[in-house]
Amino acid sequence: MDTFAKYLLTALICVVALGQFVQVITRYVLQVPVMGLEETMLYPTLWLYILGSVNASRENTHIRANVLEIFVKTERGHTILAIVGEVISLIVGLWLLSWAWDYTQYAWRVWRESPTLYIPTFYSDIALLVGLGLMMAYTAGHLVTHIRRLSQGAPS
Repeated sequence: MDTFAKYLLTALICVVALGQFVQVITRYVLQVPVMGLEETMLYPTLWLYILGSVNASRENTHIRANVLEIFVKTERGHTILAIVGEVISLIVGLWLLSWAWDYTQYAWRVWRESPTLYIPTFYSDIALLVGLGLMMAYTAGHLVTHIRRLSQGAPS
């Protein structure tokens, strides 16, 4: 799974960079804008952002403001803080996931299309549901890991 994620994110980065390069060259150098390029770039760009967040969740490398860790000196205390943080993340994330589910149902029902190329926007709209679902799965996994570490008696 790690290899797949690495190649998928790399491919998405390359597609977005290539699209932006083509946009700059055609619009500003050749003075001939490519119609619909912005619409097509929406899909890989949005999926790149969302899957990048999923990757940070998978690697457990999200940016955190762990101010309390300065005051907590024991490894057990750090583990308890991590558990509290993961629980709060799960609560907020599951709340957002319910909103994403409602939005996905709306997007499915309405089935909007892009204005120029008539590409269904559902394929970009569903990225939020998929991404939040995966992030919550990884957060739950990290929570289980922290709980196991605490129950096995993390050193004080």
